[in-house]
Amino acid sequence: MVRLAPVSSVALAGWLAAGWANPVHAQSVPTPRAIEAHVALHGTVVDPSGAPVAGVTVSIRPQNRSGAAPVTVDTDAAGHFAVALAPGTWRLSTRVAGFATATADVALAGDMPVTVALTVNPAGLAEEVTVLATRLGGLPETLRRMPGALETVDAETLASSHVFTINEALRTVTGITVRDEEGFGLRPNIGIRGLNPTRSTKVLLLEDGIPLTYAPYGDNASYYHPPVERIESIEVLKGSGQIAYGPSTVGGVINYVTAVPPQRTAGSATLEGGSRNFFNGYGTVGTTRGRLGLLGSYMRRQGDGARDHTHSSLDDLTGKAVVTLTPSQLLTVRASRYAEDSNVTYSGLRLDEFSAAPRQNPFVNDRFDGTRTGTSATHAMVLSSRAVLSTNLYASWFARDWWRQSSNSAQRPNDAADRACGDMANLLTTCGNEGRLRRYATYGIEPRLRVDHTTFGVRQETDLGVRAHTERQDRRQENGDTPISRSGLLVENNVREADAVAAFVQHRVLVGDVTVTPGLRVEHVRFSRTNRLANAGAGVSGASSLTQLVPGLGVAYGPSDRLTAFAGVHRGFAPPRVEDVITNTGGVIELDPELSWSYEAGVRTRPLPGLSVDSTVFRMDYENQLVPASLAGGVGAVLTNGGATLHQGLELAARLDSRVLSSTSAHRTSIRTAFTWLPVARFTGVRTSNISGFSTVSVSGNRLPYAPTRTLTTTLGYAHERGLDLMIEAQHVGEQFADDLNTLAVTADGQRGLLPAMTLWNASVSYRLRRLPVTLFGTVKNLSDLTAVVDRTRGILPTSPRLLQFGARVGF
Repeated sequence: MVRLAPVSSVALAGWLAAGWANPVHAQSVPTPRAIEAHVALHGTVVDPSGAPVAGVTVSIRPQNRSGAAPVTVDTDAAGHFAVALAPGTWRLSTRVAGFATATADVALAGDMPVTVALTVNPAGLAEEVTVLATRLGGLPETLRRMPGALETVDAETLASSHVFTINEALRTVTGITVRDEEGFGLRPNIGIRGLNPTRSTKVLLLEDGIPLTYAPYGDNASYYHPPVERIESIEVLKGSGQIAYGPSTVGGVINYVTAVPPQRTAGSATLEGGSRNFFNGYGTVGTTRGRLGLLGSYMRRQGDGARDHTHSSLDDLTGKAVVTLTPSQLLTVRASRYAEDSNVTYSGLRLDEFSAAPRQNPFVNDRFDGTRTGTSATHAMVLSSRAVLSTNLYASWFARDWWRQSSNSAQRPNDAADRACGDMANLLTTCGNEGRLRRYATYGIEPRLRVDHTTFGVRQETDLGVRAHTERQDRRQENGDTPISRSGLLVENNVREADAVAAFVQHRVLVGDVTVTPGLRVEHVRFSRTNRLANAGAGVSGASSLTQLVPGLGVAYGPSDRLTAFAGVHRGFAPPRVEDVITNTGGVIELDPELSWSYEAGVRTRPLPGLSVDSTVFRMDYENQLVPASLAGGVGAVLTNGGATLHQGLELAARLDSRVLSSTSAHRTSIRTAFTWLPVARFTGVRTSNISGFSTVSVSGNRLPYAPTRTLTTTLGYAHERGLDLMIEAQHVGEQFADDLNTLAVTADGQRGLLPAMTLWNASVSYRLRRLPVTLFGTVKNLSDLTAVVDRTRGILPTSPRLLQFGARVGF
């Protein structure tokens, strides 16, 4: 007799994701004729009091026999089940509403019947449903059936690397290019599979499954990003699985997962300091009392940026409450408050400025102030043993004021035409500035339903979801008279709104080890824009709308936990910005959304304990990028339908951990690598340059800007059981073009020219004190103190210099 305690971490895996084919409903013992060729397995399922539990589905999967058909049996009124199975080792797992999963491995041999007893404890299955609502990968069984490339940067990786910015963490994921900016990772520029990384506009950013950007439909630009300290793990999804998310499904989805309250009172405090006036203090504490779990955190970070006369101060306060309403209902409520006060410019350097002093910043009075308040709630409910419902409700408010004297290296300064200013000689005295003042409000609700059912003996799962979303932008620009003005002449006063309704359905058909997943998403967006300054202050408005179907189809073959092969195709979609479809005079520009077709095939393998190798080949046909219609207008020119691009490549991720291979050794070594090869990233079709003065020059066949052919991040780690951890990491980015003409020589304004390949080295060491819950650590970022060019979009931006940081973490 075998009795198993529940395994809560996979409580819903067997319940929602088993995927057995040809179920056997064992309401009676198999006939003697059936048992003659097999071994009879009899079992009972009881609760902790010993009372039988009826209606339990027991999933039985063969171990060590790829391709053998799994079966399911249901318990009768007495909690009994029976089935005839071939000799071998089989894994049993239970699923029933209101109870956690119990598992057991049973060896069958000879012709003697075997009896097994499984004990299931009452459990809040809604907690596991919450995992489905907040994570892309869900539970392990879900990953085995997912028809797309999914990578996770887990908590251990983030902690052991002591990542300084989110950019460092994302470079450990294949297919991602991250462009640095100010050196603090405050506004990351993320590109996936060769897409332009500027302001991460072609990436969908989520936090716990909820849209993170302040205007994902009307202006999907990232001027806010949660600090890396808040993030417990990172999920990156590419492929047909994106159909369940939106609106931007061209490149991929990045989901930042935050921590949940601990089962007992626990917390930690971290203090660290370092070069360039760096200080970081972070503390978190949480507990669970009865049905209520609480978790809170606070972070204060400050320091100098990558250039002179730049400094940032950040405060981040978060809170989370998890309430078990009933054994089948769970409510999670989150709240956060983020504030940034930065002395940072928008403009990069000209060539002569960079050559003279690559870290200089002439615009010492430029300042960015931003605040974000966010709140969300997730309600999870088990409706029945075959249906679960989760609902996300969210709201956020973001305000940013950026006062600056230059927006790019062609402006020296931006009001040089003003006689009171003249040129850079008067920059700090009589030259004025521009205040870009923005206010955003975002609200939404998204219920999702998962139904597990069997039709004609075939196991099937259906995910349905609908989202109502609204966002408002209040945009003002005031031109000040002095370098430190915080008010001035109002030259822009716009209200831009986007109201969206989206719905999706993903249906999984599970035939043995094969899962076929067709899906369809529909997006309907209504845009509106009001220019309050037009018509002598009377204002003018315009409106437009679009509707787009986004289909996808994926297939996954998962014969065991060690192997999943997948392939898929899906439609990529990204809506135009409000300002692109409605002019400042209220006119409507007929723009289609940005569309693509993406294809991929790959494998996720675990060939040996401690070794994982994932590989994906992909092709993306981007058929309708929005391109400038009039290049004479420069920045902010009207857009039109147009460009096509082609992206093809290979992604390879591997990880080896010796601890799993030899659990008795005092030494542990590990290696992680993420390699992306992008041989094709080019303009196709009839394309002309968007560079002023070259609007008639064809760029068809040219390589895309900021799309390196190769990126590679490799991390080597060593740990000793006495508490010593060492890590060294290399992050390589291949050479890149900065413009569509593929210009090699650097232009005078620094905005065009080749970005040479570079390799950054990082290292860290930590030591856990044996008698105290204290960990001491130190890190070196950019070990070789390399000065290289990371961006030319608004002029030349350099890498961060060598950074030395030391600290201590106390746990309790």
